Amino acid sequence: MKNLFSNSLSKKRLAIAFASFVVLATTSGFFYYEGSKNTVALTLNGEQKVVKTHANTIKELIAELDIPVNSKDYLYPAADAKVKNNQKVVWTQAKQVQIVKGNEKKTIWTTAGTVEGLLKEQGIVLNEHDEISQSPKTEIKNKMKIGIDIAVHLTFVDGGKEQKVWSTSTTVADFLTQQGIRLNEFDRVEPSLTETIQKDEAINVIRVEKVTDVVEEPVQYAVITKKDESLEAGQEKTITSGKPGLVTRRYEVIYENGKEVSRTIISEKQIREKHDKVVAVGTKELNVQVSRGEETGTEFYVNTTAYTAFCNGCSGITATGVNLRANPNIKIIAVDPRVIPLGTKVFVEGYGYAIAGDTGSSIKGNKIDVYFPTKAEAFRWGVRKAKIKILK
Repeated sequence: MKNLFSNSLSKKRLAIAFASFVVLATTSGFFYYEGSKNTVALTLNGEQKVVKTHANTIKELIAELDIPVNSKDYLYPAADAKVKNNQKVVWTQAKQVQIVKGNEKKTIWTTAGTVEGLLKEQGIVLNEHDEISQSPKTEIKNKMKIGIDIAVHLTFVDGGKEQKVWSTSTTVADFLTQQGIRLNEFDRVEPSLTETIQKDEAINVIRVEKVTDVVEEPVQYAVITKKDESLEAGQEKTITSGKPGLVTRRYEVIYENGKEVSRTIISEKQIREKHDKVVAVGTKELNVQVSRGEETGTEFYVNTTAYTAFCNGCSGITATGVNLRANPNIKIIAVDPRVIPLGTKVFVEGYGYAIAGDTGSSIKGNKIDVYFPTKAEAFRWGVRKAKIKILK
């Protein structure tokens, strides 16, 4: 009985010892297993956590944590890098963003955290006049839409007043709306409202105004001439004095930028009738003849020039009162009265018989000016020295 009890106790002790060994081994194995793991600090979409892992590569670690990584995401270190103890791993999930820049649209994937970061990532530089639909500090969200309007430099002229402006408008009409410009009924815009705005373009608003102007205006009378044989040629006599008429005219006047550009008569009403002036014009020929006389007078040489009744500053009336325009075929010379007295009959070589009937400021001493009815004849005579004979 004693041996049986002793054997039973030995078996029990053996079982306990074995169990203790198993527990100790398991515990030791567990602590060894856990102790052999690498510690990794993760930053996942900005959130931080620390894990222990037996994964050999970053790819295995990501798979172990069931993180949905795709090729557009940011992952550091690379997926095939070895996992090390106390390693830092960063993963940022890419988001899809649509950028609309003017008429250009494109969809991109980005891991930028804010709109400002996205612009930097895409190399988009905005100036102070450009406009963007999202604030630079706005957090990027998946399927976000960002609109960018690039400002262009323009010259804007409104009613003749010029200014330099920046605008993000696409058409001339949009620009005027942006500037708060209102057009009146007749105003004109260059280029047209539907035109697309170009860089450094000039937009001109011409302010057009139509007004009605009523004025009283004189009507000039006509001068009617009648031939009169009782008057010497060249003489005139007023038979009836003229009197201007008076009318009221209504005009449509167009102003552009304050300046009158056109004036059109709309209606006209007569207030006073005009009376024409009637003038009698003499036709009686003046008989001025130069006889040969006796050719026994003094002869000498003179310097000669030629003139007409229509030269600059000429009245057509000689110093002795002869109307050259009414008597174009007369033979007259201009002289210095101290050398050849007025009224003297002369013979000029190459010109013929004439009378000293005119003077001139440049006719001094032995110089004469011979009269011709036309400029062509005067030019042909030119300047020459000629012999002159004084006739009795």
